[in-house]
Amino acid sequence: MRDAAFLIGRILLSQIFIIAGYGKIVGYAGTAHYMAAYGVPGILLPLVILLELGGGIALLVGWQTRWAALALGIFSVLAAIIFHHQVGQGMQKILLMSDLAFAGGLFVLAAAGAGRFSLDGSAGR
Repeated sequence: MRDAAFLIGRILLSQIFIIAGYGKIVGYAGTAHYMAAYGVPGILLPLVILLELGGGIALLVGWQTRWAALALGIFSVLAAIIFHHQVGQGMQKILLMSDLAFAGGLFVLAAAGAGRFSLDGSAGR
């Protein structure tokens, strides 16, 4: 059951980053403007896309899971602080809490590893 739970958890955590990374490609200009409105240079957008898509796919297949989860966890905390820091507002508060919840799950995954049903878990077999 433990390994199945790791697999399901990786799938559920990875999907938001894969979808968000793809969305940033499709809506590149709008995302760059949104970032700039919060003081984040648009030149960082390709790195954000790479982290979200690459990290999300790495989580999904369970490759370098600890590092991918750690990077995405730190990214989620930074996104929460930069983009959702106005906790007095209803939706911003929900987005802040969800980013922090994602980070919590990712940090647990970084500590625990990917489980047996992963590229990491099948190494050496």
